[in-house]
Amino acid sequence: MASYFRPTDLSHALSALAEGNLTVIAGATDYYPAQVGRPVDHDILDLSGLENLSGISCDDDHWRIGAMTTWRDLIDADLPRCFDGLKAAARQIGGPQIQNTATIAGNLCNASPAADGVPPLMSLDARVVLQDLAGTTELPLAEFIQGNRRTACNPRQLLTEILVPKALETGRSGFIKLGTRSSLVISIVMVAGLVILDEGGHVRQVHLSVGACSEVAQRLSDLEADLIGKPLSADLVKTAHFRGLTPMDDHRGTATYRLEAAETLIKRLLGTLNA
Repeated sequence: MASYFRPTDLSHALSALAEGNLTVIAGATDYYPAQVGRPVDHDILDLSGLENLSGISCDDDHWRIGAMTTWRDLIDADLPRCFDGLKAAARQIGGPQIQNTATIAGNLCNASPAADGVPPLMSLDARVVLQDLAGTTELPLAEFIQGNRRTACNPRQLLTEILVPKALETGRSGFIKLGTRSSLVISIVMVAGLVILDEGGHVRQVHLSVGACSEVAQRLSDLEADLIGKPLSADLVKTAHFRGLTPMDDHRGTATYRLEAAETLIKRLLGTLNA
């Protein structure tokens, strides 16, 4: 018979993971729909009782997003403008019921190519904190997500925090999602970006990410390099900047359409960030 464990202490959760093969759930907004019509034949570790993993705080170097922080928590939080892109993504994840329950960390651990939280967090140079009984490990988000539904988190670890550098606080950020309707839809393409300009209006730092065009969201490093030191302009965007993407054909769009859409959305995003 399957067992259900809902600890209220992180050490108890980590001990349970160390002892057996458990399916970890947080908001469970992806887990439960996948179980419709199926008997639960696996042991569950429910993290919803770990209240100390909820909330957003900051220290001298980082903003810290606890693993049980929901999208609604993020939307309602008083945060620097660099989080505007992540907040825009949060408002388009499901509807209010999902936003009130689904966790930011769960979106990352689910590791869907169309996970809306990944591109804006990647543009924020986010790192994740993994914890087990032996201690903690930090990884860049781009290294944590390894492919479709695959992460670097081993069966004995939990993602406990997401870290965003405070050095990015002054950056302007944005997010644009292309779908078949304006809400409650899986992304066809999504783009996110952050830019910091110098006093002369030239690009000092820029991070641009594209999601749903590869197994894992990708930074556009060639385009970022071409923008440094110049006035922010969509005219600098070239088709060659997107050659590292590997979109697929599916019922939501062809690979060719996704590449063209990604280029168009990045140009729109740069226009927004330059406003």
